Amino acid sequence: LDVVLQPAPALTWRTIGGILDFYVFLGPDPGSVIEQYVEVVGYPAMPIYWALGYHLCRWGYNTSDSAWEVVKNMRNYGIPQDVQWNDIDYMDQFMDFTYDSSKFATLPDMVKDLHAHDQRYVMILDPGISSTQPEGTYWPFDEGLRRQVFIKDAEGRTLIGKVWPGLTAYPDFSDAVTHEWWYDNLKRFHEKVPFDGLWIDMNEPSNFLDGSTNGCPSDSLENPPYTPGVLGGLLRAKTLCATAQQKQSIHYNMHSLYGLMEAKASASALKRIVAKRPFVISRSTFPSQGMYSGHWLGDNRSQWKDLYTSIAGMLTFNLLGIPLVGADICGFSEEPEEELCVRWTQLGAFYPFTRNHNAIDMKPQDPTAFSPLARTAMKQALLLRYSLFPVLYTLFHHAHVHGHTVARPLMFEFPKDVKTYGIDKQFLWGKSLLVTPVLDPGVDYVDGYFPEGLCIQSSGEELPLQAPLDKINLHLREGSVIPTQTPNLTLWVSSGQPLHLISALSDDGSATGDLFWDDGESIDTYETNQYTYIIFSVAQNVMTSQVLHNNVEATYITVELASFYGVKEKPSRVLVNSQDASFTYRENQVLTVADLGLNLSQNFTISWM
Repeated sequence: LDVVLQPAPALTWRTIGGILDFYVFLGPDPGSVIEQYVEVVGYPAMPIYWALGYHLCRWGYNTSDSAWEVVKNMRNYGIPQDVQWNDIDYMDQFMDFTYDSSKFATLPDMVKDLHAHDQRYVMILDPGISSTQPEGTYWPFDEGLRRQVFIKDAEGRTLIGKVWPGLTAYPDFSDAVTHEWWYDNLKRFHEKVPFDGLWIDMNEPSNFLDGSTNGCPSDSLENPPYTPGVLGGLLRAKTLCATAQQKQSIHYNMHSLYGLMEAKASASALKRIVAKRPFVISRSTFPSQGMYSGHWLGDNRSQWKDLYTSIAGMLTFNLLGIPLVGADICGFSEEPEEELCVRWTQLGAFYPFTRNHNAIDMKPQDPTAFSPLARTAMKQALLLRYSLFPVLYTLFHHAHVHGHTVARPLMFEFPKDVKTYGIDKQFLWGKSLLVTPVLDPGVDYVDGYFPEGLCIQSSGEELPLQAPLDKINLHLREGSVIPTQTPNLTLWVSSGQPLHLISALSDDGSATGDLFWDDGESIDTYETNQYTYIIFSVAQNVMTSQVLHNNVEATYITVELASFYGVKEKPSRVLVNSQDASFTYRENQVLTVADLGLNLSQNFTISWM
């Protein structure tokens, strides 16, 4: 299938066959189109809480000690980090379900240490299973042959391709038997290295050969009358033969589903092994992927252009029901200038999925590798993200239950403002937070567009915003209430902190917001009613908190602070639950009430007169 964008504007679809089902989603507005689409393909899973923290990875740590060293440096500098990853270096000769016992001898100890600090460990897995080990020495292949889990060629023999470990067989994830074999392998490895999540890569499926070691048959499936504009101009280029046989159909019909089916097998196995919400990030995706995994935008480069285009990639996957998405922060290949890495960390702090990832033989690009000025700027950006965790977590709840986007284009909230249609350098978190990152080198300001009603004074105009190197512009929409927390080094710690409610009152003095809260990791908390949901609203000088659904999980969190922006006159009294309370009022129309100690699971009121 080719889809070609014409200048007309028009789309031309060219397909070489297959069964086509067309769905038309009528909206009427952009957000409703996405809700209708997600209702068909499946709602995205609610992520485990630590998935929303800062992740650090690189290809080329070379030893577990060098990865461990970075983790310790991050702690010493007080920079938040929830998850440490490993690329293929950790494996013994790049073989799945193994680790190199010389260079990565301390891997189990590193994982134990991460867990002791409320941090998590994620490792890469490729689908290609080494097929050349002596019989009896590599259980995944021997057992896979025994259970017949591998994709076969047109003649019924195990199809052999080539990936990192050399010659490999490819599991057929369209077969339930393969899912069980995958689970068994993961469980066996988890007993040695208690990983917390999985990064599934190379699952297009990718192949260093075209088709297989034996090539592919010459027929109309392999050589259709028209070939779409794919890499190499062949359907088999750098992947498997179209004629390869899978349980459910020939590979020609299953190819695009490979990553989706592997994600489904991986999420299902993780649920059984850790008995918590599974965390999976996949390279290959297909509609309904959000039910099983998130996605990163693939191998990018350390260039300003890639920083800019990452916004469109992130927004696109949110439209497709895969909200847990982000690009490699600071770029994967090439070495970033310090300024680029700072600006990228600031933008990356607002990707729904935030991971810094780096290629082999490149200089380190984690925050500890830069000057004190850059390091501090990155740390501030990440602490800002961590302080907004209650907002982000609630947005993921709405994605899971209603099919809403987490990161969204401005046009979603302002469909009548034609000027928002082409904006791809700014975006929103939900409906309330506007992110305006710096995307160019050597500047200390950025132009941002403010639709009418986004800020208290805005009537739909472009404004220059100050943006020194240590600052990213974040604006709160009028009429919004957001819950924030004091950030800490991990989400486990910061998510237990008291809440600070920030209200940006609209011209008539009103605002609304909400909070979804649960234990952060149990499966199906919404479906089993193990959660708390609260609506905050402000009208006529009164804030009310209404607990619509209550479960014990939220009772240990208190509201300590409430700030109201846009209170036009200094109040003479402030009452909290009808009791007098002390307050401060600043000339810029900000009313602050501190030391509240309010229990989140009980309704409360704050009023002023």
